[in-house]
Amino acid sequence: MKVGILQVGRSPESIREKQGDYDEFFKRYLDGRGFEFVTFDVLDGEFPSSPQDADGWLITGSRFGAYEDHNWISPLEVFLRETFAARLPIFGVCFGHQILAQALGGKVEKFFGGWSVGPTAYQSELFGDQMMIAWHQDQVTKRPEMATVVGSSDFCANAILAYGDQALTIQPHPEFTADFMADLLEARGKILPQQVQAGAIAAKDEPLTSVSFADTVEAFFKKKRQ
Repeated sequence: MKVGILQVGRSPESIREKQGDYDEFFKRYLDGRGFEFVTFDVLDGEFPSSPQDADGWLITGSRFGAYEDHNWISPLEVFLRETFAARLPIFGVCFGHQILAQALGGKVEKFFGGWSVGPTAYQSELFGDQMMIAWHQDQVTKRPEMATVVGSSDFCANAILAYGDQALTIQPHPEFTADFMADLLEARGKILPQQVQAGAIAAKDEPLTSVSFADTVEAFFKKKRQ
């Protein structure tokens, strides 16, 4: 199965040689599951010619806001609406979670409660309770009409959204490892309030469920759809 990665952000340059870029994270995360990957650098204006360029689509995280005025945001929303209409599977993470919601009529904004950073507990009746790494201030504060909440945290009500069997999006980062999180805090931690950074460091050894959640992502992409 060919999965197109819509890359809308990059890992910090200071740790990129060690950790890789965001598309590489997902290639490692879903390695050995029968996927072929092709990356489109949406951040640089590189878009697929059509939704049919892949069998399914994955949208990465980004340090940018879905509501910001970048020249690639609007074309990305158009492409996602076309892909959704074509009934091809879409999986989005963090920014990817937010941009699909925005493209389909939801609302994304900076959350009044501030930041969520580090290992975070999410409750889901559909997927079971999860512990994954979060790094965000923006949230989906109003979900699209066709989206159903299938996971949440005390901080983020719309943390995991399902759009029937056609799209699955998630606010935390299942592709992030504890090792990358430590390097990310070193590279970008200065943008965080001190107490948020301290909380993330204190929780760094919490056991994550990210590896098992890869089974969910694989099943989502490979699900037979009419």
